[in-house]
Parts: sequence; C-alpha cells; structure tokens
Amino acid sequence: MSQRSILVTSALPNANGSIHLGHLLEHVQTDIWVRFQRLRGNRCTYVCADDTHGTAIMLRADELGVTPEDLIRDIKAEHEADFQDFLISHDNYYSTHSPENERYSKLIYERLRDQGQIAVRSVDQLYDPEQEMFLADRYIVGACPRCKTEGQYGDNCEACGATYDATDLINPRSVFSGAAPELRQSDHYFFTLSNFTDFLKEWTTSGTLQPQVANKLGEWLGEGLQDWDISRDAPYFGFEIPDAPGKYFYVWLDAPIGYMASFRHYCDRQGDIDFDAYWNADSEHEVHHFIGKDIVNFHALFWPAMLSCAGYRSPTQVHAHGFITVNGLKMSKSRGTFINARTYLDHLGPEYLRYYFAAKLNGSVDDIDINLEDFVLRVNSDLVGKVVNIASRCAGFINRGFGGELGDSVEMGLCEQLSAPAEAIAELFESGEYGKAVREIMALADLANQYINDEKPWELNKQEGQQARVQEVCATGLNLFRTLMIYLTPIIPELARQSEAFLNLPPQQWSDTQTPLTNHTINAFKPLLKRVEEATIEQLIAASAQPGADAAVTDEASVAQSDLDPIAETIDYDDFAKVDLRIARIVDAAHVEGADKLLQLTVDIGGEQRNIFAGIKSAYDPESLKGRLTVVVANLAPRKMHFGTSEGMMLAAGPGGGDLWLLSPDSGATPGLRVT
Repeated sequence: MSQRSILVTSALPNANGSIHLGHLLEHVQTDIWVRFQRLRGNRCTYVCADDTHGTAIMLRADELGVTPEDLIRDIKAEHEADFQDFLISHDNYYSTHSPENERYSKLIYERLRDQGQIAVRSVDQLYDPEQEMFLADRYIVGACPRCKTEGQYGDNCEACGATYDATDLINPRSVFSGAAPELRQSDHYFFTLSNFTDFLKEWTTSGTLQPQVANKLGEWLGEGLQDWDISRDAPYFGFEIPDAPGKYFYVWLDAPIGYMASFRHYCDRQGDIDFDAYWNADSEHEVHHFIGKDIVNFHALFWPAMLSCAGYRSPTQVHAHGFITVNGLKMSKSRGTFINARTYLDHLGPEYLRYYFAAKLNGSVDDIDINLEDFVLRVNSDLVGKVVNIASRCAGFINRGFGGELGDSVEMGLCEQLSAPAEAIAELFESGEYGKAVREIMALADLANQYINDEKPWELNKQEGQQARVQEVCATGLNLFRTLMIYLTPIIPELARQSEAFLNLPPQQWSDTQTPLTNHTINAFKPLLKRVEEATIEQLIAASAQPGADAAVTDEASVAQSDLDPIAETIDYDDFAKVDLRIARIVDAAHVEGADKLLQLTVDIGGEQRNIFAGIKSAYDPESLKGRLTVVVANLAPRKMHFGTSEGMMLAAGPGGGDLWLLSPDSGATPGLRVT
C-alpha cells in the first residue's frame, strides 16, 4: 500500500474564551484520525490555529484594557497548553492574525476580484446607536425570517439552518446595548457565490461530505444561493481589504484561509514540505477538515467555491460532527456540566475522556451525549477491567518465574484471531466509525480475558511440571494485550506508550499486529491506569459549577444564548431599583400558532391584566400554568412582536429546553405586590 500524504485541520477555536468539552470533542476526533493515519505509515500533518478576528475580540480587549494582540497572544498560550495536555498532536498551532494569513487572504481576494467575482453594493446595515458602531451579524438577535424561531443570530438560524442577511431578522436588537438597531447604508463587498451553484452541486455530491450533510446542502442549493458579504466596517479587528480603506475582511473569509496560513508557517519551519504541492488545483495530496455541523455552510459552500475561483484545490473531505450534551441536556454552567479543559485536567487524566469520546463517535452528524454515570462505568470496565487487566494478570508470572522472558511458544491460533480483524478495524477508523471500532476491540479483549480465565495460570503455576505451560499462556496473554494496545493507540496514545515501555518495544505500527512476540524480554510491570471514582466526578462538577450562570429572563424578544453572550456591565443599586417586580397570577395560557418556543400568557398583576409572550413552551403545558403565581417585570416598555404586543416579562431560570423554572412565590402571595 503506497504512502498517503494528508493535511488535516480542526475548526479554529475562537480566541475569546477557554477550551471546553465541545472543542475537545472535535480535536480528539481529529487527533484519533491523525494518529491512526500515522500508525498506518502515512504522512499526516495536523495544523490548526486560533480564530482571532472580529468584533468580539476587539470589544473584549477594550473591556480588559489591553490590545487585541495582547489578548489573543495570551489566549493562544492557554489553548496550546490545554490541547497539549489532552495529547492533541498538532504539528503546528498558529493564529489567524499572522503575516501568512494576511498574505493569502489578500491574494485570494485579489484573484476573486480579478476573476470578476467581487461585487460592491450599497447595503442597508444595522447600526447600534448607543454603541456607535455597525453590528456584525453575530451581535444582532431576532426571529428567523424563515421559521420564525426567536433568539437567532444575524447570519444563520440554528433551528432550521437557513442563512440570511441580518436585516432580514424579525424584531432585531443589539446584544450589547439591547437597543433596536438603525438601518444605515454602507458599501459592502460581496463574493458572487451564486455563480458557483453548478460547481457546488457537483462537489457536494462527489463523496466529499457525509450523506446527511450533502442532502442538507442540496436543499440550500436547490433554493438558490445568495452572494456572500465578505466585508465589515470599521471599527473591526482584522485585515483591511486592499484598496478599500475602512473596510475589513469578514472573519469567515480569513478564518478558513488560516488553515493554509498555518500550514505555510509549518512548511517554512520544516523546510522539506512543498506547500504548493498540497494546495495546487491538480494536487494529488489530501486535505481533510474536521468541523461541527453548525459551520458546514462555510466549509462546504463558501470555502470550496472560493478556493476553486482562486486557482487552489478544494478539500478532499469535510468530516462534520454533532453537538455535545451532558446527561441528555445542553452543557450548563449552573449544573457544572459546562466543563473547561483545564478544570477537567485538574481532576482526571485526558485518556479517560479520549476513550469515552471514541466510544461515542461515529461517521454521522448526530449529537453525542456524555452520560457521566456511563462514563465512569465504561472507562472502568473497558480500559481498567478488560484491557489493562490482561497485562496485570500475566506480567507477574513472566517477571517472577522466567526473568521477563516470553519464550518461543505462544497460542498462534488465538493470536491470529486477534490480528485477523486488523484491516476491518482500520476501515472503521478511516471512516470515522470509532464507536464501532471500540466495540470490535473490546470484543477481542473479552476473548483474551476468557482465554486467561479458562487457562488459569495462577493454578497452573502451583502444579509441578506446568511451568512451560504457564510461560506459554502468559506470553500469549501479553501478545494479545500488545495487539489490543496497537488498535487503541490512536485513542489512548500515552497509555500505549507506557505499554510499549513495559513490553520493551519501540513505537509500534499497525502492521505489527501481524507479528507475535517470541523470545523477547519484557520489563517489570507497573500499574498503568487507575479506576475513575464517582467522587472525582462529583468534585469535577462542583468545580465547574457557576451558580446562577444560566438564569435568564424568558421573554422571547429579549433572550439571547446566555453561554455565548458577553457578560453585561455591572449596575449599581439605583439602576436595579428601577426594575418593578410584581407578583402575578396566570389567568390564561395558550400556544402561539407558528411559534416553536412561545406561550401567550394573560396575567393579573393586581386589578390589571397584561398580555405577555414567554419562551417557556418547551418546559410547560399551558393548562398546567393557569392559576399559578409567578413574578413579572411590570414596568418593561411594551414590545411589539410578530404575534402581538408583549406587555411585560416573565422571570425564570435554567439552561433552556425542558429545564426552565418559573419564579414562584409562596401560595399565599397576593397578585400586584411588589417583590423587594
């Protein structure tokens, strides 16, 4: 089999926050695939970078009183340390704010422009009159113009997947000030994506994408693509567009070009890799992107079209994955399940999580649930109870009775039974079906343990004349352990390295599964892995918990995603005292036709009835609310919505979905009383 030359990337973490479980899922998924390719003897280069541009970075730096450059430098150091400690084997981890990225961003833009694929148009753009700045799409929220789901950002809908202009949002508002944005005109630069529909129809159905993703993109392509706005107005942290003072590249133009820039930086450092050989239009090398399903449109529409127009190759394959839930729910800061990488590492080793992710991952874009009870049971049962247990049961007899010598005899039939599926397991790794690969490997581990249970070397060792048989059984067991560890090396590389040291072996390759060890001396066995204790999980959750972090008002016209929004500025007591909180009795409640999340409530606040739209449909049946006491903001200015006018705001807490709890006073409270 000829050696493949492969360039692999993970989506770029944003330089505005810490690495958390969601980032780790993707980077572990990518790293397993990369390590597998290397184990197979392929040349596989893995690059990534911090995504550093945009309004959020600029505002965050201003809030901290530092320059954006200082902010992204410090965050990059933190990200690199987290990834390294999770055994992520990046060959180069870089930054999109780099001379290489600026060079290639401008070069690609100029090629698009020279091909007549850049159009300049005057657009109506939303402007925050209080912040005195144009608003990037991700800082405007409102209802999706297609499915009417509230709380969507100004570039795409997370509910139905539609893409649109921010000006198309229903009832838009600034996430910074809460002000209704004003429409102002500005000249913007567009990539004429609509001209590449035929190219993309062919490319997206050529095997470069998972079927689920290709089918979804087929719907968008069938509806017709819109040209892509690639510019943003100052103030903006990013690269200025050539010959367009005050205009900057939209972050999503230069972010994927960051893959090229990081690879260019790596090539220049190495000196023996030809950058152009990987990126030329006729390249025979492979380029693979691993991403979350929420950014498929950028990687499977905008990116290949832009590359093709600029004379570069398009990706060989885009591997998309789903989102993470914990115990069946969205990650939650208040419940302690929004876990940052460093907090996890303060309590547990990285390979427990790497293994659990692998056991869950498949080739689809389905969401992945981390069940913490299952996490403990699976890690302890599989890694400790099945795999490491084989070595610990056999090594002592070899070390004590035979000076560490395996001898020249092993059960070849059983060794071949474990080595025979090597190619089938390899195909599962290749296709991203890690969960199936893990199940196959654990089934082989069961065979190995059953063999040791049946042969009982601890009893044979007591019988006269059975020493040669003890040596053969234990040598066979250690050969089976070695084969299993080679299969698991991409998933648990540090445990594999320790196992190689114990077995007195150089770094193993996939092909080594086919050659049993005989007449070989092993080293003394040391415990390789400890069990995970439930108390440690409880400590991890406690360390991650931020009480009240998920609390939010539930008026759909005002809710943004709390985990993603910047923390509001502090207010003093006088400001807080302006909020008039009143006891209210819910007189009536009903579904809102055409709304996925809203209920329409009629509430009595003491002789006066109000109409309020609240985003609590996922948590409450309307009938269950009638007659219930709750708390409302009574002095909020009425807000006209698509479904009518909301005359107040309900108060609730929770991460969302089915986990929302209305604030409820004691049953004896009187409607209209002020809450103090």
